[in-house]
Order: sequence, then C-alpha cells, then structure tokens
Amino acid sequence: MLSRLMSGSSRSLEREYSCTVRLLDDSEYTCTIQRDAKGQYLFDLLCHHLNLLEKDYFGIRFVDPDKQRHWLEFTKSVVKQLRSQPPFTMCFRVKFYPADPAALKEEITRYLVFLQIKRDLYHGRLLCKTSDAALLAAYILQAEIGDYDSGKHPEGYSSKFQFFPKHSEKLERKIAEIHKTELSGQTPATSELNFLRKAQTLETYGVDPHPCKDVSGNAAFLAFTPFGFVVLQGNKRVHFIKWNEVTKLKFEGKTFYLYVSQKEEKKIILTYFAPTPEACKHLWKCGIENQAFYKLEKSSQVRTVSSSNLFFKGSRFRYSGRVAKEVMESSAKIKREPPEIHRAGMVPSRSCPSITHGPRLSSVPRTRRRAVHISIMEGLESLRDSAHSTPVRSTSHGDTFLPHINGATCSIEEEKESEASTPTATEVEALGEELRALCQGHSGPEEEQVNKFVLSVLRLLLVTMGLLFVLLLLLIILTESDLDIAFFRDIRQTPEFEQFHYQYFCPLRRWFACKIRSVVSLLIDT
Repeated sequence: MLSRLMSGSSRSLEREYSCTVRLLDDSEYTCTIQRDAKGQYLFDLLCHHLNLLEKDYFGIRFVDPDKQRHWLEFTKSVVKQLRSQPPFTMCFRVKFYPADPAALKEEITRYLVFLQIKRDLYHGRLLCKTSDAALLAAYILQAEIGDYDSGKHPEGYSSKFQFFPKHSEKLERKIAEIHKTELSGQTPATSELNFLRKAQTLETYGVDPHPCKDVSGNAAFLAFTPFGFVVLQGNKRVHFIKWNEVTKLKFEGKTFYLYVSQKEEKKIILTYFAPTPEACKHLWKCGIENQAFYKLEKSSQVRTVSSSNLFFKGSRFRYSGRVAKEVMESSAKIKREPPEIHRAGMVPSRSCPSITHGPRLSSVPRTRRRAVHISIMEGLESLRDSAHSTPVRSTSHGDTFLPHINGATCSIEEEKESEASTPTATEVEALGEELRALCQGHSGPEEEQVNKFVLSVLRLLLVTMGLLFVLLLLLIILTESDLDIAFFRDIRQTPEFEQFHYQYFCPLRRWFACKIRSVVSLLIDT
C-alpha cells in the first residue's frame, strides 16, 4: 500500500514542470504547471500576476530546440508545444499591437505596450527620423527619471542611457535639450502616453519582421501591422496591402504566397521564400492570426484555414481568441480601481563613480543569460529572447535615424575587463625605463627580460595582424564572391550582414573605386 502511494506521488511530481516567463521589464515569473496544462492556463496565471485585464494584445513566445520562434497556442498543451527539456523558459510580449494605443482603457496596459515599443526602438525595429528619435527618447527619459534637475542631472546625463543600439553625442544633446525644456511637469503616465501617440504615427509601428527573399533572390522583410501587410526591401517599403485586400495566405515548404485583390478587380500573388519550412509556417500562422484579429468583426467569423488547396494535405490552423473590435468593446466595460503600477527603469546611480565614466546604461533592461552586443555571426538567434527576431533597415528618406545593430554597448563586467587590460601610469613609466635600458645597450638579466618582452609584443602584433587579414579576406569573400557554400549563405542571409553590406561596405567600395580611377587618370595624363 505504502509503495503504491509512493509510486503515485513520484508519478505526480514527474507530471509537474517548472516554467519561467521573462516579462517586458526583464523581471521573471516562475510557476509550476501540470503536464497536460494548456497554454491558456499559463497565460491566465501570468495575467493574474500582472493584474492585467486587457490581455488579448499579449502572448507568450518561445524558441524550440531548432531555434525556431513560436507563439504559444492557448488551446494546446504547453509541454507538447515546447518539445524541450524542463525547466521551460518563455517570454511575455505584445502579440497584437493596438491600432490606437491611446484608446486602451487601463494605464497598466498602456505601460506594458510602452515597454514593448521601447524594446522595439532599442533593438532597431522601430525606425524614425532623427528628430522623432530624440523626442521618443526624451519621453522615455521623462518617464523614468522625472523632471530635469540640475543638481541631480549633470552635463551629459542622457548619455548614461542607451535608447538605441547606437547614437551620436549630437543626438544625446538633443534628447537632453527636449527633456529639459519641453517635458517638465509630465508624469510617467503622461510621458508614456505621449510616447505611444508618437510611435503610432511611424511606418514601422507594430512591425514584426520576418526575413525572406523575393523571386529574384533579393532580401526582404515581411511584416504584419495593425493596418495591413508590408514588405520592406532595401531602404524602402515596396508593398503595403490593407487587410481587407488580402484574400488568402498560403505556404508550401519554404514558399509563402499572399493573394491580393485590389480595386478594379486587380488580382496579384506575391511570392516569397523563407529560410526554412518551419520559419515559413510560423510566418503563415502569424499572418492568419493578425488578419483575423484586425479584420474580422466577431470571433464567430473565424474559420479553420488550410495551407493548401488539396484536401488532406498541408497544415490546418485556426485562430483562437477575440478580435480587436470585441476587445475594445470589452475594455469599455471595465470598472475597477486602477491597479498599482511598479515601474522599472534603469536609472544611473550618482553614488557609483564607475558609472560616471563607464558604459551607457540601457533604458531597456538587459535580458538575462545573454549580452546586449549582437554580432553578425549570431544572426537571427541573437534576438530570440526579445519580442521579435530581426531588426529592419530604413523605410524612409535619407534623414531617417537608423540604429546600428553592432554598436550596442558592452556590459559593465566587460568594461571592467577591458579596463583591467589597460596599463596604468606606473606600468607605462616602468615600460619606458625598460625600453630606454634596451636602447642604451645594458646587458645582463634585465636585457634578457626586455628582449623577451619585446618578442612577446611582436608576436602579439603579428597574431593580431594575421587575424585582421583573415577577417578582411572572409569579408571580401562574403561580399564579392558568388560561392554558394552553406556557411557563407547563412551569414549573407542575416539582416545584420545585409545592413552592414548596404550601409557601410558598398559606400566604402565606391569611395575606393573613385580614388583608384582618379589616380589612374592622373597617371595617364602625365
């Protein structure tokens, strides 16, 4: 009898799983769920923890063992969807951006959407002109540290925050100027609301970019917004299709099809190719859900959608949830005392001298277990813990402010390590004495030690130059050759490499070509 009870108890424990969900302020919510618990159960637990009623705009995102992103489906088992070993880690993010964030009923909802868009700005997904970027950053500053105070905020105080992957001192001064002169007296809630109103006017508001290629092999980003389907290519938006013009979404393998019916019975089919079949299916499901949420009048109009025209073939999917119109109607009926909001902002400490001259602090809290710095080689996986996968390039004119993905600041720990490798004034003086002794021809053990030191420095220089040469050679092969090797192809397909290629390498190549032509023409003339 006792053995049966013990075995039953052990089986019960085996059916419980620990889940950790990273929230928008980078805090973590941990709970235990049963093996057969549905996604809706976990989501409801999370919303109860956040005291959130307008919850239909949000979702839980996770990455499977194959590094593919997914939105957690609420009607299916959490454990079966994740397909990974416990403990499970997921992220709470905005899934459907409100078409008018100012119309949200509760301040807690607006605050969470504010945190999401702040992350989008920091990760390079929300693009804007420099003037708009300064205003958005100033709103964040006002919301997090309050009114400007000359006693608390010394010269250059705005540089302690990292609002974008990279920005100039001129932009920092503009941010501080707006914060000092234009936003005084605004409460955090007012600043966040003004931030949302401004962000809503930008072309890439609500963009969740999916990297693809068109039929010509050119890189593109497909995205779904509250207003329709967009295609971003190069430095412009090449397609914007309203939701009522989209008649069908379909995929087969890595190929994604968008059927469009516009005025005057004009029908077109847009075809794009995703990196993998799994990525294409995720793109298709996101499109189905976004179209249902923003286009339909009632959730009763939702139908099961098939990815293929053939019966018994392809994937079948059905959006489960309320649509935007129903959500707004439900929000209007909310009647309760506004819940208390615990705002979390990374405010620089004035009492810590290492921060005064140290790295910028990110206004977006650092996601644990990964550094903020994003390299070209990491590709899409580097942003798997953020709300979306991929930064996008500019979609406006030449005065558009475009954050640089590789310009993110290092962590404080990394900064300390770099400082430790820098010689102090005493070490420099001692090094000078050793070199002078060497030049004067001193002999003995001291000369031998100096010789060893010089040789080690020369070896370090040679190794560094060799590494730089190899990196330069790899860069030339990646950008100029047509080698279709899987390793090179994967790097070329990353959006970070595309941005580096178009924004830096191509202008530099044109500059070198121009200089060479001018030198050749001078030689010919002489």
